[in-house]
Amino acid sequence: MDKTFASAADAVADIPDAASIAVGGFGLVGVPIVLIRALLARGTTSLEIVSNNCGVDGWGLGELLEAGRIRRIIASYVGENREFARRYLTGELEVELTPQGTLAERMRSGGTGIPAFYTPSGVGTMVSEGGLPWRYAPDGSVALQSPRKETRRFGDQEYVLEEAIVTEFALVRAKIGDTHGNLVFEKSARNFNPPAAMAGRITIAEVDELVPAGSIDPDDVHLPGIYVHRVVQLSAEDAADLPIEKTTVRTRNAEA
Repeated sequence: MDKTFASAADAVADIPDAASIAVGGFGLVGVPIVLIRALLARGTTSLEIVSNNCGVDGWGLGELLEAGRIRRIIASYVGENREFARRYLTGELEVELTPQGTLAERMRSGGTGIPAFYTPSGVGTMVSEGGLPWRYAPDGSVALQSPRKETRRFGDQEYVLEEAIVTEFALVRAKIGDTHGNLVFEKSARNFNPPAAMAGRITIAEVDELVPAGSIDPDDVHLPGIYVHRVVQLSAEDAADLPIEKTTVRTRNAEA
C-alpha cells in the first residue's frame, strides 16, 4: 500500500514518448512543476496533454512546450502563453479547445466510468457543429478540424454529447498526501487537480507534505487514494517555488 517514490525522476521513468497525460493546475496555481521538469529532463516527447491551459512562457507546461515535447493538447484556455499561440498558428501544435466546465467533466467522467454525457455548453457553436481548427498547415490553412458532434433534445433544451477523457498518466500537485495516496489540496490549487487525477490510469502526485497513512481525517480528504498510484514528497525549496502570474499593486497612502 505504500505508494511513495524516492524522486520525481523515478516516478515518471516509465512514461513513454507519445503518452497521454492529464495535468492539474490552473495558470500557475497547483501546477505539478517538479514532475513536469522531471519529464523534461528525461527527454520524453510527442506528448498529448490534457490540461486547462499550457502554463505560461517559461514555466509549468510552458517549459515542455518550448522544448518541443508536446504534440497535442486538449485545453480550454490559451492564456498568457505566446509560444502556445505561435506553435498552434504555425501548425507545430495540435489543439482541441473545449469549454472549461466540459473539460473538467470529461476528465471526471473518465475516472468514474461514464463514457459520455450530454451538456448544453457549446450547443449552436463550432464546439457542437464542428469546424474548429485543431491543426493548421504551415501556409495558414486548416489541416485538421473538429468533427460535428451528436446533439439531442431533452425537454425544450438541446444538448451536445461529449466523450469522457481517460489518459495513460496524470500529474497533480497537492498540499498534503499520505503514503496511501490520499490527498488534500490547498485553497484554489484544488482546481483541475482532482479531475485530472481521476482521469489518469496511473496518477502521480507531488506533495508539499507527506504524512503516514491514517494521519489525515477522512472528512478532510479531497481525493481518495484509490485514484493515486505514486506519491513524491517535495523538498522545502521545491514546495516554495510558487511564482505569481500577475502582480497588481497600488500606491500606499503615506498617512495610512
